[in-house]
Amino acid sequence: MKKWFTIDTIDEDTYCISEYRHWEETHCYLLNGSEGSLLIDTGLGICDIHEEVEKLTDRPVTAVATHIHWDHIGGHKYFPEFCAHEEELDWLSGGFPLSMETIRGMVIDRCDLPEGYDVSGYELFQGKPTRVLRDGDVIDIGGRRIEVCHTPGHSPGHMCFWEKERGYLFTGDLVYKDTLFAYYPSTDPEAYLASLERIAALPARKVFPAHHSLDIRPEIIFRMRDGFRELKEAGKLHHGSGTFDYGDWAVWL
Repeated sequence: MKKWFTIDTIDEDTYCISEYRHWEETHCYLLNGSEGSLLIDTGLGICDIHEEVEKLTDRPVTAVATHIHWDHIGGHKYFPEFCAHEEELDWLSGGFPLSMETIRGMVIDRCDLPEGYDVSGYELFQGKPTRVLRDGDVIDIGGRRIEVCHTPGHSPGHMCFWEKERGYLFTGDLVYKDTLFAYYPSTDPEAYLASLERIAALPARKVFPAHHSLDIRPEIIFRMRDGFRELKEAGKLHHGSGTFDYGDWAVWL
């Protein structure tokens, strides 16, 4: 039987759980501490990510999403303990700006679905977080402290997660190889640049994106920042200005 999830070991306490059978190739990250585990993003929710997590930790798991989009919160239904940013709480209680018909279409688009899967039953996760996160908050899982960096742009409450001791930066949809999406009405290109400026100042040794290639290095953050700076100087950093290609990444405004 063809597996839905692919597991990669980052180090003895950190794993990447990927959904390569969907075109977005979403990556979720499991961080194990001495007292608990943190799951950054939970994927589309097409298959049960909890079954994979159970193989990798026996500690209590808290889920957190880089942002409240369907491809990052689909598996939240399996984790009673979850965190969310204060700016996107309304998206967890009926305020998401897209219809279920639109979301279901994106879920099955260019997707090698499991046999017999019925997308008509797909729902956008809704719920009340057990912890509301704000910029600068720290998630302590025992021997590992993960700092919340509020990095709006792709979405109002988007977060990157910074583990200073290991130099790990989990960038969600702010930074990845391929086309960055900054054209939705809920995106903010100017805020996107400010967020890139912020994380470029962090001494990251490794970058872990939420989509596509895992062969990515911190230097791409500086190239993205510079690209956004140039677009701003040219008066193009706004919705509707087009798609700009920089080789291994692009941005759709």
